Amino acid sequence: MMINIPGLGDIGPESGFRSLSQTDDRRFVTGQNGVIDIIETGDGKLEFISFGSHALACVKSAVAFPTYYPLHPVKLETPVKAVLMDLDGTTVRSEEFWIWIIELSIASLTKNPKFQFEEADIPFVSGHSVTEHLQYCIEKYCPGASLEAARNFYFEHTHREMKEIMEGRGKDGAFTPTEGVKEFLQELKGMGIKIGLVTSGLYEKAWPEIISAFKTFGMGAPEDFYDASITAGFPLRKGASGTLGELSPKPHPWLYSETAIVGLGIPFSERHHVLGIEDSGAGVCSVRLAGYTTVGISGGNIVESGTKPLCCHYMENFADILKIIKEGK
Repeated sequence: MMINIPGLGDIGPESGFRSLSQTDDRRFVTGQNGVIDIIETGDGKLEFISFGSHALACVKSAVAFPTYYPLHPVKLETPVKAVLMDLDGTTVRSEEFWIWIIELSIASLTKNPKFQFEEADIPFVSGHSVTEHLQYCIEKYCPGASLEAARNFYFEHTHREMKEIMEGRGKDGAFTPTEGVKEFLQELKGMGIKIGLVTSGLYEKAWPEIISAFKTFGMGAPEDFYDASITAGFPLRKGASGTLGELSPKPHPWLYSETAIVGLGIPFSERHHVLGIEDSGAGVCSVRLAGYTTVGISGGNIVESGTKPLCCHYMENFADILKIIKEGK
């Protein structure tokens, strides 16, 4: 049957969403205390609770407590003042590389050099934080194993491979600019639209990616091009000072909110003049919860993660996204 979620719209059985009798934390139950419907995304990462006149969204976590956010209605108005863009999979094709790094980390953790992911694992090892990815793998493949040990292996493999890449060696095709993205970025600049780069990737892995892409583009330094950029910061590890990022990145709204409001100076009251582009389920959740028009682009795991209904538009390429921006619809 069709379910209406205020701020999201009608959700049908073909959406990939699932209907629930109660939220995972049992805080809300259908038919009690004004709750009309409860649904969750296909990957089970996000729940929506409808009260008829308004709705809440709950971001679940594998390592912390669930967090509730109001679900704001979204629309796109002209002139478009800013475009917020994801890095991995949207600006640069690199998801396979980072999935491979996680795969190497679990192979080291399990002492099984032949370890490989199943196809069903892919939505859970891309788009979210490193800690979320590793915790999922531990629960499925090595229950009881140390998350700290898994993170140590992850950073060991990451540092080695990133050093190789920056020195001109490393895995072939690790970071490839997405087709049409250079022309898209240049068109936005020509239109006077602010551009924000938003990634859940830690700085040490994200920035070399974008530097690599801009070298390929021949577009100079990315920090001179983007009007604002944000990463998940620096990892919290023993003997080092980290920054907040592992428990609050996508699908939480904070990275997108901070890029637009703080980085670009666009207040929440003007959010209808902003759109975000994402290729992952976690990413479209993040943009939508931040209150911005959400544009999904093919090639990621939006369909597989059961989050496509969160997209205001789902496009195949940047040329089609440019039409949306110019028309403001």
